[in-house]
Amino acid sequence: MKRINLTSQIMIAMLLGIIVGQFYRVTHPDTEDLKSFAHNIQILSDIFLRLIKMIIAPLVFSLLLVGIARVGDFKSVGRIGLKTIAYFTFAALLAMVVGLIIVNVIEPGKALNLQQVSTSGVATKPFDAREFITHIFPESVIDSMAHNQILPIIIFVMFFGVATAAIREKGAIIIDFFDAVAHVMLKVTSFIMKLAPLGVFGAIAAVIAEKGLSVLTGYLTIIVSFFAGLLIFVFVILYIICLLSGIKFFSLLAHMREPMLLAFTTASSEAAMPKTILGLERFGCPNRIVSFVLPLGYSFNLDGSIMYMIFATISIAQAYGMEISFAQQISMMLILLISSKGMAGVPRASLVVIASMLQIFNIPVEGLTLLLAIDWLLDMGRACTNVIGNAVATAVISKWERQMGVQDL
Repeated sequence: MKRINLTSQIMIAMLLGIIVGQFYRVTHPDTEDLKSFAHNIQILSDIFLRLIKMIIAPLVFSLLLVGIARVGDFKSVGRIGLKTIAYFTFAALLAMVVGLIIVNVIEPGKALNLQQVSTSGVATKPFDAREFITHIFPESVIDSMAHNQILPIIIFVMFFGVATAAIREKGAIIIDFFDAVAHVMLKVTSFIMKLAPLGVFGAIAAVIAEKGLSVLTGYLTIIVSFFAGLLIFVFVILYIICLLSGIKFFSLLAHMREPMLLAFTTASSEAAMPKTILGLERFGCPNRIVSFVLPLGYSFNLDGSIMYMIFATISIAQAYGMEISFAQQISMMLILLISSKGMAGVPRASLVVIASMLQIFNIPVEGLTLLLAIDWLLDMGRACTNVIGNAVATAVISKWERQMGVQDL
């Protein structure tokens, strides 16, 4: 018998949550009964969220450490490596800016209106830059890990990773050890993600019981807003980049037809990688640049994913009636530039990064399970955008190196 994949399980759980929540709402009109039901059924999503929180610190620590320690290898690739990383950083910033504009103009999170659903919401307080910056630097990394304080962990890992790379061969054993830890944590993450349908069921049933079917309108607003952001990024931002670089954008898209469709239908940009390589080589990018830039792009240049991370974080804050200041939004961008790196192989990687962002900015994590219900659909758009973004990156680097159309010997 064929097993139902996780995406299908989440969709079924969402549907069952809607049915159960609405049935209870119709059969129990008393407000207190509805609150009691929501409180009890939400234990499923609470357990799932606690498990997500459990893996954040060790997962971020091990993945970032290995990634940063191996960045030392970029010195051996010289000019192309520096250009590639510079482009990836620039593209990620542009993707987040588009996400910020969309989420601030449309305010899709407000359509969910979750102020009354969760009891753990934190009231908005004025942003204190001094307190924020001071808090970034840890007094004790052990204490930071114990309390899931991601920013201090990132700072420690940056120092530790650079130092490990600096001692070269002597640091290899440390890199190998934490690489093994990272793989173990990836397996733990995959185990926890199997419980995602239960978390979605509990969250959806609870919010439908209390709020009714009107919440579904909020989902539609979020879906349309996010896909609008992706389209703007691809057909405005990436088009302009190609135009300025002398690349035929629509010709490139034509060569990327198959990998784009594969990424969209499977919700996996990794699944489209072989087809992407073939398409880029047919477009005229030399194999030596494709084989360097593209694999690197799958860790450092996931434009659709990083746009979603900032879009989702602020949408959840909006859903709880919280105001995120301009300074806080800039801080989010800078944090995501670091914390999202090396997360490409993590199951539902965006979920883990968003969970850490919510904790950093004191936004209720409960809203995450509600977004998880539609994550499968948003993931299709993210994956397709990631493929296009990496294709453009490879073409741009090829053009900068004056290697476009040059055949490898």
